[in-house]
Amino acid sequence: MAERALKRGDHERTAALARELLTLALQYQSDWNYGNAIHHGHLLLGRTALARGELATAGAELLEAGRTPGSPQLNSFGPNMALACELLQRGQTAPVREYFSLCRRFWMPQFADAKLKEWESDVIAGREPHFGPHIVY
Repeated sequence: MAERALKRGDHERTAALARELLTLALQYQSDWNYGNAIHHGHLLLGRTALARGELATAGAELLEAGRTPGSPQLNSFGPNMALACELLQRGQTAPVREYFSLCRRFWMPQFADAKLKEWESDVIAGREPHFGPHIVY
């Protein structure tokens, strides 16, 4: 529902549903899907903040998404880079680089190391990384 609200441009509804997701997630911290909920909820809040032009808040939410404890999906397939990409397009490199560092805590090294190093190099060089399947809107 939050994704649909975001696509419709209903940022208040998106934010409300994202906060509800984060609140509910606290009741299920031992569930395998807990890390997904934390990651996704904060990405939604970040994208709504970005839509309102609140770059600092969007960056802070990206970092909160990166503080997820991980999940089976995040640990193997990796994080969603949609908000990171949108922040880079607005010149916000610092939170994105920190997000890359946070992702190293949960994303398995055999999958993450090469990609994160490549993306970090691109950001440092002023290029937009090719996130490929890691951008999910």
